[in-house]
Amino acid sequence: MSFEELGLSENILKAIAECGYTEPTPIQAKAIPAVLMARDVVGLAQTGTGKTAGFTLPMIEILSGGRAKARMPRSLILSPTRELAAQIAENFDTYGKYCNLSKALLTGGSSMGDQIKLLERGVDVLIATPGRLLDLFERGQILLTDIKVLVIDEADRMMDMGFIPDIEKIVSLVPFTRQTLLFSATMPPEIKKLSDKFLSNPKEVSVARPATAATNVEQFLVHADPRKKNEILEKIIRQEDVKSAFIFCNRKRDIDGLVKWLKGKRYDARGLHGDMAQKNRTETLEDFKAGKITLLVCSDVAARGLDVDDLSHVFNFDVPMTADDYVHRIGRTGRAGKTGRAWMLTTAKEKKYLDAIETLIKTKIPVEQVGVQGTAKNSAPRNAKPSHEKKREPKKQDQSASHSRGKPQDKKVDSGPVSQGAPNKPRGNHREHDQERKEKPDGNRSGVKGFGDEMPGFFDNSE
Repeated sequence: MSFEELGLSENILKAIAECGYTEPTPIQAKAIPAVLMARDVVGLAQTGTGKTAGFTLPMIEILSGGRAKARMPRSLILSPTRELAAQIAENFDTYGKYCNLSKALLTGGSSMGDQIKLLERGVDVLIATPGRLLDLFERGQILLTDIKVLVIDEADRMMDMGFIPDIEKIVSLVPFTRQTLLFSATMPPEIKKLSDKFLSNPKEVSVARPATAATNVEQFLVHADPRKKNEILEKIIRQEDVKSAFIFCNRKRDIDGLVKWLKGKRYDARGLHGDMAQKNRTETLEDFKAGKITLLVCSDVAARGLDVDDLSHVFNFDVPMTADDYVHRIGRTGRAGKTGRAWMLTTAKEKKYLDAIETLIKTKIPVEQVGVQGTAKNSAPRNAKPSHEKKREPKKQDQSASHSRGKPQDKKVDSGPVSQGAPNKPRGNHREHDQERKEKPDGNRSGVKGFGDEMPGFFDNSE
């Protein structure tokens, strides 16, 4: 099937052709005709299948014959993250370049004043994260009574991030007669309930079993000592032909430390997480897409929907605590029919998360052995003496010789004679030492107190 058979206009087909695309992906081939027929649609597809174009292309077709009023957008797309919202906006710029549609991007971290100015001019397409949209609505800066198409993208991710109450409130503010499109990688009971509540007789389009790992992504598992994860990761990076890679961490506080460590190893690494300013997040992602950064160490803010051309590798520095997140993380590579490689480091404490992942994907991830030599500090035998103790032994002989010549010594003066050939008493036996000093009042012959067993030789008045 070709794009021409889907019923799209010449202007859209021209933009598609300029991108080099000739045939729609399976989700596009099934979703686009249904959307053009004004049907509500539930789209189920794993990440990397082109589902964003599955709703942007028909929306451009539907909206091309109208004009928006001030502060009354004609369509609304809800996205869970700023990065995904920005990527959806790029899709409209790419495919709608010959259709003269206006759009606005409402996300946190950007100037609210600039966003309000766009809304006052009127926009055909409004792309927003739930929090910023409700904020502007409550300030009276936006009206949702003219929404003709509502899209809820990455619905399962919305649920994971706690946005379902916000979505329910937003849906209650848009017209009952709108067309609703819901796209998700999985269909848990909560999302099914949401679909039944807000969609009217939807057409379900599905191209793959939800939550399945892409078959063109090779997966590898490495059992790692938590103290050596950095070294193991670096060894894998060196042995793989890494052109560009996402490195996922579970905790944002670990990202900056790992970035610093990788930079110390002379890698082009940078971090991406939700605590960064939006300007820095956007610049980082753009630099990564432009090839200025090789390794992007990130949280799950980059796990859903972000499309980076020719991403060769994904590394799970931590095992994701949600099995679905594993599927989405490794789905960043091996997109659009290309191949990719995904590595995951796991520790003994993460076994329950690993078991959940392998249960979900219904396969055992192959285990690879990646050895890391210990550092010089750790590689010494346990019974090896510290270097400073080894240097003391020859000094004891020198001190005995110097004492025989009447020179001061800096070790304890023996409190009693030692018989010929008898072994010296160990210095570590402090109780025995203290008992001898009590029995022999002249043990400290100088009468000077406060120096313990280490009495300087210049107090020795025995000669």
